[in-house]
Amino acid sequence: MSYRIGRGEQGVLTFEPYKSEILPLWRFKTPAIAQKSSSEIYAKFLEYDKNDDFVGMDMSRKFLQMGMTRAKRYANHAGGRKYDKKTGEQLERSKGHEGQDEKLEASIIFREVWEKAKLHEGYVDKKERFMKEQKEWDKEKKKEAKK
Repeated sequence: MSYRIGRGEQGVLTFEPYKSEILPLWRFKTPAIAQKSSSEIYAKFLEYDKNDDFVGMDMSRKFLQMGMTRAKRYANHAGGRKYDKKTGEQLERSKGHEGQDEKLEASIIFREVWEKAKLHEGYVDKKERFMKEQKEWDKEKKKEAKK
């Protein structure tokens, strides 16, 4: 119950054992690699669904989303750096750099699988149930803290 769904990819690299199970599958260098990676992560997603493990499903969804966003960042910025190291200001998008088209295609591949995961009936049902149970758990913890 300590797991928080959060916004976007929040917490994706911190919640174990899922991070260690999914991170080795996560790659986006080329469209072929992105296809294999997103398929393997989606297979884990379905495995977690079969085991009634919402947290695993949500972590898989986050990795799919992160594949989409990171690949897109590399498509928009040569070297993948979005912000200037010294000033922290956002850098201009680069145009026509090597690998740009590949990264954009990889991003699209991850996006399609991410969209499928978000709409998966088992995911939607388990998310609703998890949020309800978590709300009750949080209430109980607050009661205990007041005692």
